[in-house]
Amino acid sequence: MKKAVIVSGGVQYLVSEGEELTVNHIPDAKKSVDFTPVMIVDGKSSVVDAKKLSSAKVTAKVVEDTLQGDKVVAIRYKAKKRVNTKRGHRQTLSKIKIEKIAA
Repeated sequence: MKKAVIVSGGVQYLVSEGEELTVNHIPDAKKSVDFTPVMIVDGKSSVVDAKKLSSAKVTAKVVEDTLQGDKVVAIRYKAKKRVNTKRGHRQTLSKIKIEKIAA
């Protein structure tokens, strides 16, 4: 089975064909997105050479353009000082499906 390591939003993901994963929001995403792999693993051999990887690409289809991640709550509290603050944040995400890994 062919696997590849791709970078999306500053995070590396180990992916294989047919896999669905949630990544940081991809702005201006069309129906498909191409990634340049950092590494390709095919059974016993692996490719890490930058010259060989420059021609390779991983094609992914955008399943859902905009998703909301889980809510992260940050609380600041100081006892006996009347200081309490509550802040929340939801990350915007995109869901993609890996279609093809071309070496």
